[in-house]
Amino acid sequence: MNTDTTADPTTVLADITGMLRELLEEHGLPDADITRDSTFHGDLELESIDLVTLSASLREHYGDRVNFAEFVADLELDEIIGLTVGELVDHVVASLRAA
Repeated sequence: MNTDTTADPTTVLADITGMLRELLEEHGLPDADITRDSTFHGDLELESIDLVTLSASLREHYGDRVNFAEFVADLELDEIIGLTVGELVDHVVASLRAA
């Protein structure tokens, strides 16, 4: 676990982009363009199992301070389908600042 991670949106975006690159590499898409506006489902073509893997990566990196499953549980299905990288970054930053 990375305990010195700051709640800086640029740092968090870089961290999450790295996690997503690893996931996408497994799908043969290592060069996908990842921005704050990228959607997990439409742009990055991630399935629900990929979000479970991402959740585990987030927990490994940030510890219990970031609960991705709880975040997603509060969303409607269409919000989950349209979830962007930026929305996740904002959630992580807010969680780290609250911890």
